Amino acid sequence: MSILVFGHKSPDTDATLCAIIWAWYLTNIRGEQAEPRLLGEPNTEAAFVLKHWGFSKPPFIADVAASDRVVIVDTNNPAELPPSINEASITAIIDHHMLVGGLKTKTPIDVVIRPLACTATVMHDLMGADLAKAPRQIKGAMLSCILSDTLEFRSPTTTPHDRAVAEALAADLGVSIPELATAMFEAKSDVSSFTDAELLRMDSKEYNVAGKELRVSVLETTAPKIILDRKASLMASMSGVAAEDGADQVLLFVVDILKEEATLLVPNDLVRQMAEASFGVKVTGDTVVLPGVMSRKKQIIPALKL
Repeated sequence: MSILVFGHKSPDTDATLCAIIWAWYLTNIRGEQAEPRLLGEPNTEAAFVLKHWGFSKPPFIADVAASDRVVIVDTNNPAELPPSINEASITAIIDHHMLVGGLKTKTPIDVVIRPLACTATVMHDLMGADLAKAPRQIKGAMLSCILSDTLEFRSPTTTPHDRAVAEALAADLGVSIPELATAMFEAKSDVSSFTDAELLRMDSKEYNVAGKELRVSVLETTAPKIILDRKASLMASMSGVAAEDGADQVLLFVVDILKEEATLLVPNDLVRQMAEASFGVKVTGDTVVLPGVMSRKKQIIPALKL
């Protein structure tokens, strides 16, 4: 039976493509049959990257069985994984996020969590010299993941190593980083066909902050006006999305990639209080601009408090 490789729910570029990258590595280098899977529809940027490098979209799964062997990539948070994840045979975790806890394994496993901007950078290092055997599309997927997670090196999560790996991959592939990143960010910014609920869940993670269950959503875009023009309907949809997902509140941060700032939608007093306590700002309307805030992992989640 093939090993199933997958990332988190609401899959972004890193979660989607790293599942493909590692399944290729396990199958072609380590001789262990593996297949990528998705836990949901990939966002528009991930869909662009799949098409750009000639990949088919991996099949969806809603859950796993006790007989399944799995590798988890780009998360270690049970809330972002299939309901029965602790019943499956987890064989490895490859990630770059903080350790959340809650996963259980049947045997000792390989766990690699490194303080880098991107899971693909971690995979680059794990593959070592074997990366030379990878086809162009695998290297291209790796490059795209790094450009996505670092926002073309604008994100404060970017390390010198992430940048060096991306630049080496781009040189090997003969790819212009600015051209590829621009195309990716344009695809990410095209959200016109999505409902409010879909936008609120598109790039979203679940956290408990001060006893409140939060769905913390981030939309990274080069065209924030398209999203902010919908702020009234987005805020009206938040209570329904929160109720359906068992959360107390949805927080939506619209990240302007070019201006390097985030706009937080403020639908009620809870979010206003949290914004003021977390970011040291005074909120006077239904939005607040947070200069320099671009990273959920490094700048938003660690700051959240009441």
